Amino acid sequence: MAVTRLITLEDAAALAKVLAENRDFLAPWDPLRDDDFFTAETQHRLIGEALKSFEAGLMVPLAITAPDGGLVGRINIGGIVRGALESGGIGYWVSRKHNGHGLASRAVAEVKDIAFKELGLHRLQAETLLHNASSQRVLTRNGFERYGLAPKYLKIAGRWQDHVMFQVLSD
Repeated sequence: MAVTRLITLEDAAALAKVLAENRDFLAPWDPLRDDDFFTAETQHRLIGEALKSFEAGLMVPLAITAPDGGLVGRINIGGIVRGALESGGIGYWVSRKHNGHGLASRAVAEVKDIAFKELGLHRLQAETLLHNASSQRVLTRNGFERYGLAPKYLKIAGRWQDHVMFQVLSD
């Protein structure tokens, strides 16, 4: 049974609730977020923007669901570039309650299939904080290989932080 599906505008309230419940849990891995980010209105707007990017072929915004069908996380293929590169990047998170149950690993496997079989991409990349061993395990279980280090790559938890870079190729 699939654990991912296209996010919808109707997911905004559920997404806001899960994000608010996991605010402290996700904070070490996320940019700083103001209180407005955790509202259904803001999530509705952000989902709408993501769906427009999906229609333009620039990203694939997905919900991660628990066995009961409830929304428990997100995974995206973003930054899709066509032409000579045929590449995209992934980012994902799963709620604290559902962390460690294999949902992220299954979601990444499903996203690989979407990227390579449906979108025809050649390469997927992902970056993790240096100390995010759990996410690194998810990636390596799914065939991603470490290929570099990006110094001060993203501003996470209020400061520029180094990230380990991973990739997997379609072949």
